[in-house]
Amino acid sequence: MRAIEIKQPGGPEVLQLAERPLPELKAGEVLIKVHAAGVNRPDVLQRLGHYPVPPGASDLPGLEVAGEIVDGDLSGSDFKRGDLVCALVQGGGYAEYCAAPLQQCLPVPAGLSALEAASLPETFFTVWSNVFDRAHLSGSETLLVQGGTSGIGVTAIQIATALGHRVFATAGSDDKARACEKLGAERGINYRSEDFVAVVKELTDGKGVDVVLDMVAGEYVAREIDCLADDGRIALIALLGGAKANVDLGQVLRRRLSISGSTLRPRPVAFKAAIAARLRETVWPLIAAGKIRPVIYKTFPLEQAAAAHALMESSTHVGKIMLQVI
Repeated sequence: MRAIEIKQPGGPEVLQLAERPLPELKAGEVLIKVHAAGVNRPDVLQRLGHYPVPPGASDLPGLEVAGEIVDGDLSGSDFKRGDLVCALVQGGGYAEYCAAPLQQCLPVPAGLSALEAASLPETFFTVWSNVFDRAHLSGSETLLVQGGTSGIGVTAIQIATALGHRVFATAGSDDKARACEKLGAERGINYRSEDFVAVVKELTDGKGVDVVLDMVAGEYVAREIDCLADDGRIALIALLGGAKANVDLGQVLRRRLSISGSTLRPRPVAFKAAIAARLRETVWPLIAAGKIRPVIYKTFPLEQAAAAHALMESSTHVGKIMLQVI
């Protein structure tokens, strides 16, 4: 099969097209003939040498795919060979064939193409796990999304809005802030020209938000604490602004605040299977009803993975960057 290898740590140019044998299936896995794969920030970190591959995972980049099940043990599931599915994987997505745990496969939502479906798993699993399972966003609570036009951001805005929550989002320009609002955010905040703490406090009558989804960290954490409501929660999923923060722990104590962090890739199949089940029950019907839609910024053929990574690193995109395999 054709696949994209990381020849050595470095810039986008180290992504090279190569010939690889088909993946060998482990127990509980199916073989997917890949139609499309998503490009995500962890792929860039892996290419740079900053995101080690979990033991036993493919060394090829790519954490989400969609395509046709062509082999594997399907007992105990409602899938059959020939079905179109999308799947979260530990690696190997930048290829013509990919092994995926059966329990991490989801049907392509009604009305979506395989390309659109391939844009879903990585961000949808991540957002559900962190915003709803870990930070417990519920009822009439409010959410602040940092980086609202990223793949994670557009997913978080849409899911939370579709479930009835007030959502605010930060972005790096006025145009991107308006894009967040088109996706459902009540207010997009240009972090270059506005103080997101002041804006959030004004919009919530001084209360603050209940949950912050943070992929920035660094100096943002102290400011996020300032804009949290009492009993508020920060869900930390990346460290784009740095791994160190100087925070007022007195506020954490007095106002019963929580800061949690997680990475999804190394978690066991059973953990991800539980998320898949919740997505299929709660979110997939919203996609089929048109209340949540994939947001794809640009699609590249598989052999142009380097160009896709260069675009990812430019941060000029709104939504997902994809690779078309067939």
